[in-house]
Amino acid sequence: MDIIRFWDVLPERAREGLLRAGTNVMIKPGGFLAREHTRAAPVFVLRSGAAKVWVERDGETVILDVLGPGDIVGELEAVDGGVRDASVEALTAVQALVLPADRFRAVLDAHPGSSWAVAAVLAERLRDANTLRTAHFPDEPRRRLAGRLRRLVARFGQPLPGGLGHAVQVPVSQQDLGRWAGMGRRKVAQILAAEGGRVTVARNMITVRSAEALRRLSDDPEPAVVEPFAPRPHLHDARERVAP
Repeated sequence: MDIIRFWDVLPERAREGLLRAGTNVMIKPGGFLAREHTRAAPVFVLRSGAAKVWVERDGETVILDVLGPGDIVGELEAVDGGVRDASVEALTAVQALVLPADRFRAVLDAHPGSSWAVAAVLAERLRDANTLRTAHFPDEPRRRLAGRLRRLVARFGQPLPGGLGHAVQVPVSQQDLGRWAGMGRRKVAQILAAEGGRVTVARNMITVRSAEALRRLSDDPEPAVVEPFAPRPHLHDARERVAP
């Protein structure tokens, strides 16, 4: 699965411009980078850690994505000036570059072609959303779950000894996976149990013991190719403060 990370596809000079214009912040686990329905619109670029994107509907939490290093938060509001359409909450300690939306736009405007990095991110997220929607008709819960697991492995996966699988050290539970994939926790547990331990979800750890396990889940005739996660370098030349 190809994950488009904003920072990776941004031209080098635009990166330098954002570093000069932004502030390096630390957000504690449980802290919010954004809250649904608010108009405050700073832009965050995650440099380390994990954050979940979610909305609340009829008292239930619906998870839309789990973001990691290189991902961007607030790009939609920076484009259209609208209200936040989802909350973004730190799952782990998060280090991020933050800057006001107008300053973010000014940096991109100063570096021709940089706006295509935002477009690439939005295109990738739209493709993923369409894939998830089509797996609801006809109803294919295994394929939906496999897609969420592949997304986590692509963003956070660390190779297991022997290189036969990946470990994801992010606090995403079976209930979280269900909320993300559009099913209940019991259905997630049922699907995972049928895999005989090839995919396990424990506290703060998801283990995918082989790409074959994800292929089986998704009924994909092609081998599942997952790019290994590579830690991103820390920020330099940015002011630092601590966010609540």
